[in-house]
Amino acid sequence: MNNEVVMQTAGTLHGQLQRGLGRAARRAADTPGAGEYVYDCIRRDPRWDRQCEERGLYYARLMVDLELPAGPVAEHLFDPADQDDGDEWRVQLALDVLAELVRLSRREAAVPLRRYAEEGTHWFDALDALADLGDPALAGGLDALAADRCDEFLLDCLVAGAAGARGAVIESWAARQPRIADALAKRRAAGRPRRPAGGGATVRGGRAERTDAELLDLARRRDDGAVAAIFELGRRRAPGLLDLAEELLPQRPGRWGGAVCRALREYGPEVLPRARAWAATHGGCAGIGLRILARHGTRQDIPLLMNELHGALERRDWGDAAGPIEGLGRLRAGEAVPLLKDAWTESAYSYLRPRVLTALTRTAPHTAESFTVEGLWDCEEGVREVAVRTAPVTAETRIRMQRLHHDAAEDPGVRATAASRLM
Repeated sequence: MNNEVVMQTAGTLHGQLQRGLGRAARRAADTPGAGEYVYDCIRRDPRWDRQCEERGLYYARLMVDLELPAGPVAEHLFDPADQDDGDEWRVQLALDVLAELVRLSRREAAVPLRRYAEEGTHWFDALDALADLGDPALAGGLDALAADRCDEFLLDCLVAGAAGARGAVIESWAARQPRIADALAKRRAAGRPRRPAGGGATVRGGRAERTDAELLDLARRRDDGAVAAIFELGRRRAPGLLDLAEELLPQRPGRWGGAVCRALREYGPEVLPRARAWAATHGGCAGIGLRILARHGTRQDIPLLMNELHGALERRDWGDAAGPIEGLGRLRAGEAVPLLKDAWTESAYSYLRPRVLTALTRTAPHTAESFTVEGLWDCEEGVREVAVRTAPVTAETRIRMQRLHHDAAEDPGVRATAASRLM
């Protein structure tokens, strides 16, 4: 099966389902053929950034609401292409959907999930999902598979975060499999705090005693000590770090550049003049300049942030839109509302929408109401959290908030906020 993604326009139900929009979830029940669009989205994972964006619970809820069987999802898992396709993401969304179906009380979805753990190419992802469900009955008998197939790295990944319900599954496996028990013991030992050397004295390697010039010299060496020196410069808010940023960032120097960007977050509004120059020149420091403006800028920075957001939306560069959206929302820039509405509707990057909704509620509360209502059905947990906190309570939204509150598959924070709104 060809799994190439073709993004449909945002005005179509298919395109809205690909984007994970709440309006699509509300329309689907009244649209013939909506189920095939849901299956297509699961097969051809439409996420712009698969590491950040959420879709599993969204599509699983749609399958429950539309009474769709899990069979077509299982067929995708066991398509012959699974043996030949090198795409590690080919089945990840399908596995996520099956796991969420189980959480939504569709326990028959565990059958293909278990079978894929036993037979599938990406078996570890299915095994991990079953452990995460936290039900020893569903994961029973898979301990031998885990012990036999997992190398040391995968075993460590498997036992990481073995707490709560997931912990019960891992503990049940460890009771029968010495390799899993050993991995669990090592993980717990590694997590215990260690006594610092020298009778409890904090070893700083003399960084606090060095001058700014000495620290800058260390930072320019790009060795193991450079990162610590960069962070110390940031802690001091040393002006020399700004010069270092102009030297390093245009060269894209990997982790040292990342350390400079993180260290600059220690600075406050005093860095704005330099950040404005960086953002305006579109050079190697433009990215960090825009992030600083988004965090600390004043109303004089609204035109630049507007231009950046407009350009990012035109280029369909959803990642570049994030900073300007946050900054315009913080500054309550009413002139940004049309662009924010476009970003909400058009963006193929659902992880952007929590920022958009927050910005809309700050800049235009009345206009934002319809978006907060729609957000109660959104694929992104962050959107639902903003929505349950800010959506007007009507007969329709009360029913939706009740469902979110009682849904065991929902994020605990969203459930708690929904409960507080219903009091």
